[in-house]
Amino acid sequence: MRVLLADDQHLVRTGFRVILEVEDDIEVVGEAADGSRAVTMARATRPDVVLMDVEMPVMDGLEATRQITGAGPGAPAVLILTTFDRDDYLFAALRAGASGFLLKNGTPEELVDAIRVLARGDALLAPEITRRVISTFARPGDPAGTAHLGPDAEAALGELTPREREVLVLLAAGSSNAEIAASMQLGEATVKTHVSRVLAKLGLRDRVQAVVFAYESGVVRPGG
Repeated sequence: MRVLLADDQHLVRTGFRVILEVEDDIEVVGEAADGSRAVTMARATRPDVVLMDVEMPVMDGLEATRQITGAGPGAPAVLILTTFDRDDYLFAALRAGASGFLLKNGTPEELVDAIRVLARGDALLAPEITRRVISTFARPGDPAGTAHLGPDAEAALGELTPREREVLVLLAAGSSNAEIAASMQLGEATVKTHVSRVLAKLGLRDRVQAVVFAYESGVVRPGG
C-alpha cells in the first residue's frame, strides 16, 4: 500500500514514516509540507492513501483533499489526521471527500489499521467520531444538515429503487452490513450488492459519504 504524508511539521511526518515503514505491506512514497505540494505529489506518486493534516500553509488540508479526491476514478483515499477535535473540521473534511478521520492522539496500531481499511476501498471513522456525525445531523436546525442538492444529485436519488432507498436510510443510521441484513431479512452478500449499487448510483465513494448524503438529501431528516 502506497502512502503519501502531508503535514507541515517535519517531526510529525518523520514519526508517521517510522511507524509505517516497519510494516511489510506499507510504503511511504513521499512527504508534503503544505496542501498544494500534497496535491502535486498525489498526482505524481499515485498513492493509495494520503494522510492529510488540516492546518497547513499555502493550501489547507481541506482544499487539498477536495482537489485530490475530485481527480476522478482511481483517486487516492484521504485520511484526515488532526489534533483538533472540532466538528467544523470533521464535517468539512467529509464534504471534501475524505474517507476517514482520526485524531493524532490515537495509537500507531490504529493508524496502521486505518490505512489498511482505506486502501481496500472502505471508509473509517473513529467510533466517537461516528457517533458525533449521527448526533449532529440528528439535531434539528443544525447547519451541518442544511446543504442543498444540485440537479445531478436529485436525479441520482430518483434512480434508487425502494429497497436501495431503505438501505441508504439504514446506512445513515450507522448500521453495518450484518445489521442491515437482519433488519431487511436479506443475506449479507445481497446487502453488499445493494450498498454497492447505492454508492454507484449516487456517485459516492463510501459509506461515510452515504451518511452525509442521506441527511443532506432529506432521505433522513434531522430529528426524524
